[in-house]
Amino acid sequence: MIRILIADDHAVVRSGLRKVLEAQPGWEVVAEAGDGKETISKATATKPNVVVLDSMMPLVSGMEATRQIRDRLRQTEVLIFTIHEDERHIAEMLDAGARGYVLKSDNTEQLLDAIASLAEHKPFFTTIVSEALLRAFLTRQRREGIRLSDWERTLVQLIIEGRTNRQVANILKLRHKTLESRRMAIMRKLNLSSASALVRYAIRNGLVEP
Repeated sequence: MIRILIADDHAVVRSGLRKVLEAQPGWEVVAEAGDGKETISKATATKPNVVVLDSMMPLVSGMEATRQIRDRLRQTEVLIFTIHEDERHIAEMLDAGARGYVLKSDNTEQLLDAIASLAEHKPFFTTIVSEALLRAFLTRQRREGIRLSDWERTLVQLIIEGRTNRQVANILKLRHKTLESRRMAIMRKLNLSSASALVRYAIRNGLVEP
C-alpha cells in the first residue's frame, strides 16, 4: 500500500490528483492540505509514504514544509509537483530534502512513475528537470572551477615532469624561497597537501598535460 498526501493550494488540483491516484491499485490518498502549515500538520499525523507538494504554498512555503517534513518523518518522501522549472528553484527544493520533481506540464504517467519510485526511496526527475539540473551543475563547475595562470600551469607542469626544486628555480629564474612560497600558494589554492596530490589533481582535472 502506498499512502499519499496531496498538498496544493488549489482545490481543483487536489480533486483531480485524488481521482488519478486512487485509481491506482494499492494506492491511498490519506490526506489533503491547502497550505504549508496544514501540510506539515497532516503529514505528521498520517505519516504518508509520499507527499505530493506544490512548491508555492501559502502560510508556510513549500521549501520550508519540505524541510520540516523531512526532519520529522525520515521515511516520508517529498515529491515536488509544480509549474516552476528554473534551475535555482529546483536546486532549492532539493536542498530542502525533496527527492523527486515533476512539472504540472508533464504527462500523468511521469507523475505516477515518480510516486512509485519515491515510495521505494528512489529519486525521480523528469527529462526537463534532469536537463535543468545538469545545466546548473555545469554552470557551478565553471563558476567555481580552479583556474591557474599560465605561470602557475608552467610550474605545475615542471613538478609533474619530476624536476627538482633547484631545476625549477633555474628554469623560472626564481630564488629557492620564492619558488617554495609560490608552490605552496598553488597547493593552498587547490586545497592539496603534497606534491603527489598536486600531480594527480592536475592530470585528473586537465590543468596541464600529463
